[in-house]
Amino acid sequence: MQTIVGVLRGGPSHEHDISLKTGATLLSALPREEFDVRDIYIDKSGTWFDRGRPSTPDRILRQIDVAMPGMHGTYGGDGTLQHTLESFSIPYSGSDTIGTRISHNKALAKMRAIDAGIATPDFVAIQSPNEIEEGAKAAMRMLQPVVVKPLAEGSSIGVTIVGGHAFVLRAIQDLFAQGVQGVLVEELVRGKEATVGIVDHMRGEPHYMLPVIEVTRPTGTIYTHAMKRENLVRLSCPGTFTRVEAEDLRRAAKKMHQALGLRHYSRSDFIVSPRGIYYLETNAHPSLAPQAPLPHALASIGVSAQQFARHLVNLARRGSP
Repeated sequence: MQTIVGVLRGGPSHEHDISLKTGATLLSALPREEFDVRDIYIDKSGTWFDRGRPSTPDRILRQIDVAMPGMHGTYGGDGTLQHTLESFSIPYSGSDTIGTRISHNKALAKMRAIDAGIATPDFVAIQSPNEIEEGAKAAMRMLQPVVVKPLAEGSSIGVTIVGGHAFVLRAIQDLFAQGVQGVLVEELVRGKEATVGIVDHMRGEPHYMLPVIEVTRPTGTIYTHAMKRENLVRLSCPGTFTRVEAEDLRRAAKKMHQALGLRHYSRSDFIVSPRGIYYLETNAHPSLAPQAPLPHALASIGVSAQQFARHLVNLARRGSP
């Protein structure tokens, strides 16, 4: 009897379109001779659909054996969906509720990095609109300009680089006006951008460290959501890092995967500057779209989308931590 695998995609998030691509990758990668695959779509209003028909979470989830979340950002990347799956005792791929929630909050993740002895740019976390003035003043202690971004959004959504009190204040105010739950103001560290994926229980290793990906964007630009969507960034594997830098990056990604309590797979982002390596953030549920960094790294070592999807189902079925 085939295992019934439900691929969940969409959701009420700014990253809805990216989730559709991740979900489509999983749907096409899962071999039909091994699995009965169900396309479970959640629209932007939160309505669930099973193979195109509207339904309810309880009705859908009681009909599947394994869930594969393909959602990012709010609902899928903040632990809400994971909590729902756990309440129905559905095995699922990816990190659990707690690990997802901690990594989704960039300030909490950076605090875990500090505890783990990993350097991270100086930052100020602004949790509510009542803290805007105080947060903007605190940001003036950093060398200007600074990076202003949502505290808990992925895909480089809402990221700006500004300098000076008035501009920093306005950038923070604009993000809260857009409905974000918090804002992070971070020291701008210039250097080469790197991202490293970790996959659990691959090739005999508990936490397999994938090759380092160097991310290159057009000169004078910042890494934005639109840039990713339009495929304007270049991913290089291997990049131009030294052997020592590459090994340090891979070890730091593994350490963050463990420090955040993540499971199955994750991807951590870094800046390699003349001052050293700086941790930026970790995505507990990174995009699996073909042009995204994680599939790029997997392909570089000969792991196909089909092999990876099968591996994730097996991890979920055996309840691997």
